[in-house]
Amino acid sequence: MVTTSIPGDDEYEGPLSAGSPTADAAKTAPEAGTPDAGPTSQVSSSPETGVIHLEAVACSYPGSDRPAIRGFDLLVQPGEFVSILGRSGAGKTTALRVIAGFEQVSAGYVRVGGQLVGSSFIHVPPDQRRVGLVFQDYALFPHLTVAKNVEFGLKDLPAGEKKARIDPVLEMVGMGGYESRYVHELSGGQQQRVAIARALAPDPVALLLDEPFSNLDRQLRADLRRDIKRIVTESGATTLLVTHDREEALATSDRIAVMGDYYIEQIGTPEEVYQNPVSASVARLIGPCELIQGTYQGGRVETAAGVFPARLSSLAESTGGPGQSKNALALMRASELEIEVVDAVDATSAIVASKEFQGEFTEYSVRLDSGVLIRVRRRAADDIADGQRVKVQARPGSEVIVFGV
Repeated sequence: MVTTSIPGDDEYEGPLSAGSPTADAAKTAPEAGTPDAGPTSQVSSSPETGVIHLEAVACSYPGSDRPAIRGFDLLVQPGEFVSILGRSGAGKTTALRVIAGFEQVSAGYVRVGGQLVGSSFIHVPPDQRRVGLVFQDYALFPHLTVAKNVEFGLKDLPAGEKKARIDPVLEMVGMGGYESRYVHELSGGQQQRVAIARALAPDPVALLLDEPFSNLDRQLRADLRRDIKRIVTESGATTLLVTHDREEALATSDRIAVMGDYYIEQIGTPEEVYQNPVSASVARLIGPCELIQGTYQGGRVETAAGVFPARLSSLAESTGGPGQSKNALALMRASELEIEVVDAVDATSAIVASKEFQGEFTEYSVRLDSGVLIRVRRRAADDIADGQRVKVQARPGSEVIVFGV
């Protein structure tokens, strides 16, 4: 691995003991230097194994009665920027630690650069995996200058080659001219750029980012994620980002892998996942929404908020014919709804509970008679006030996605 002295390096337990069950299994493992063996000086990948490949991986922490991840599959191709998006505790950071070599797997296979680095019978230590790591707390050395921090991952290279690596990578991340500065003299965004430079300097097989923007304020976070996308695109680095922030995942990724409990529930481009979530849990993670009960039939869903044009999620579509009436959850997104003031009370009208002006739009919280709140975003700066009775509708051309229950 290209960064050293990182917490977790000491978790590798060394060579397998002779005569142990795992040692016996290792006798059947591929020989070093073959595509499925541990890393050598030659790194290769194929469309089947990509740069990062996890196949049916399971990993548990000592003392836990349940796995952190299981049945975990992921394939990242050369040059891709893939994000793992999930709630806290879903196992996304565990997956990153498994790739880096900080955690051993109990089942499945982990390949990096086409080489088998983790399984129930093989564990290649972190410093031999050739991956670059960037942590949310930066993990920079305060007693070293910017240049020396970047140089730390290049300790085995001649002095001349170190400088030839350090100067271009600092220029790439926008930190040229800061070589002699110390960490305490840098802003949070600058420190994160140095951490990325240090990870990229040794030319890693893959770059792993663990919630790298979480310690920054909102505006700086948005600026830095654009810069990171540019940097990794220019460098051609294969990148895996772990995050709980859907905005980061949507804005930076070529593909998003959405975590369920223990495994990836859906993977696709940001547009594919947002427009066609396979489940209600994926829909909640990929964007703000409400899910309300309804009955679906023939391209329409009837709910307490009204009747809406609708389409079945791909998973629901496979469980019944299009003409069948079925109980469903209707996905209500604020950007896909509209409201209009009504005079009469009917069974599907609602009351404006509150509204928030947010510059580019006003977000209304609308309370149905059932007590359910639905959010609606409107660009129009009109005079719909709190307490007015309104009717909720789909925007022209929009369809509500429904999930089977």
